[in-house]
Amino acid sequence: MTRSFTGRHMAMILIAFFGVVIAVNFYMARMAVGTFGGTVVDNSYVASQRFNGWLAQARAQKALGWQTEVRIDARRRATLTLSAGGSALPDASVTAIARHPLGRESDIALRFATIGPGKFRAVTPLPTGRWLVHLVVRQADNEVRLIETLQ
Repeated sequence: MTRSFTGRHMAMILIAFFGVVIAVNFYMARMAVGTFGGTVVDNSYVASQRFNGWLAQARAQKALGWQTEVRIDARRRATLTLSAGGSALPDASVTAIARHPLGRESDIALRFATIGPGKFRAVTPLPTGRWLVHLVVRQADNEVRLIETLQ
């Protein structure tokens, strides 16, 4: 005895199909909202007004000719090597803030100690994971701002 395919069977198939689609959509939306850490800029209009100034600062920074190399060592401390024209830059100071890319962790202020000519190492280690390190390097009247990704 074979059972016939009825409207009730079709209704159950449609309910199951759309139930799965809706459940997946709610899950994906929840994950998207839950992992977004915030805004890129607080006010896009103000950021657009400052854009040309930022470009001028970037050109001035590039004209300095400083070469930088930022890494993370075995103890998870950020290290910076700074040079200009192949020679180390003396008397520079470095400050930094490490930010989690998704904003899940609190910002970490990094203090750097000089470990050699043009070489600096953060005093505090970074927790495991990916971090955006916002560095400010100053020497005399010159300043360079960098954003480096460390893992």
